[in-house]
Amino acid sequence: MENNQNQRPEHIPSHAPLHGLSRRAIIMAIVLFVLVVAGMFTFAFLKKQELSTVVAPEDTAPAQEVKYASISRVDAKHFFADGVHTLVGEMQMPTPCDLLQADALVAESYPEQVTINFSVINNAEFCAQVITGQRFLVTAQASEEATFSARLDGREIEINLIPAAPGESPDDFELFIKG
Repeated sequence: MENNQNQRPEHIPSHAPLHGLSRRAIIMAIVLFVLVVAGMFTFAFLKKQELSTVVAPEDTAPAQEVKYASISRVDAKHFFADGVHTLVGEMQMPTPCDLLQADALVAESYPEQVTINFSVINNAEFCAQVITGQRFLVTAQASEEATFSARLDGREIEINLIPAAPGESPDDFELFIKG
């Protein structure tokens, strides 16, 4: 019997391999859960950033459409006599209802800086889209060395001054005023 006592029946616990596997499975599940939660927070953060960049342009005022954007230059015949500059020319307007007005502003400097301010009046509700030439005549008293610039409805445009030919007069220029 001593023999029997020394020999114990080998007892292999049936839960030992499962116990190690379940501990490993629990650790893996926790790690996987942490990764999923971290991924959700990252996704939410990125979506928030994306929405804030999409919303930002809507918050700013939309750029106003520039009227008469196609007009960037005006040609004018330049006369100078007795300290008076006279500019005559024609500007192509998108409709015949666009009436062109021009005035001169002389800055006190030497040489004087003359700014020709063009403005457009259009009170028509409906008007045919037919490009129409609108003539202008503007005078400014300044020295012969005066420099010129032009603005159309407050926007800077290029002015091309063409010297008058000998014998030409501003009176030869026909100015059509619609009214």
